[in-house]
Amino acid sequence: MKIYKVLCCNRKKFGISYDFSDFYSSGIVLFGDEVKSVKSKNFSFSESYCYFFENELWIKNMHVKRKNNFLEKRDRKLLLKKKEINKIIKDRKTGFVIIPISFFINDRGFIKLQIALSKSKKTYDKRAILKEKDLKKMFNYNIL
Repeated sequence: MKIYKVLCCNRKKFGISYDFSDFYSSGIVLFGDEVKSVKSKNFSFSESYCYFFENELWIKNMHVKRKNNFLEKRDRKLLLKKKEINKIIKDRKTGFVIIPISFFINDRGFIKLQIALSKSKKTYDKRAILKEKDLKKMFNYNIL
């Protein structure tokens, strides 16, 4: 499966906060006017997260603009294969969190959501990464 067009990336969680281990691409259940809004990039999922309910994976706090203003932040079901769901459940028990990373359109025209199993980094790891970035900036300015 090839990625045709990336609609949006979750940069807040993609940076220094998490270590990612496994990536999955899942379908998402959307209403008709929600599809149009997602394709025109009228949505936000920076505060969203994934959770399990009765062995199904759901996304919560994803805001999609709709013509009628009710149910803009409803829970939406993610579509994965049973083997993938069982693997995520098994890995999630060991301390991993499921984070939505990006929305994209695949080569068949379907809207997909890329999710990842991840562990949050410790504060000293975050500080070390920020320190390395600052040093790179400083050395790049001195060279020029």
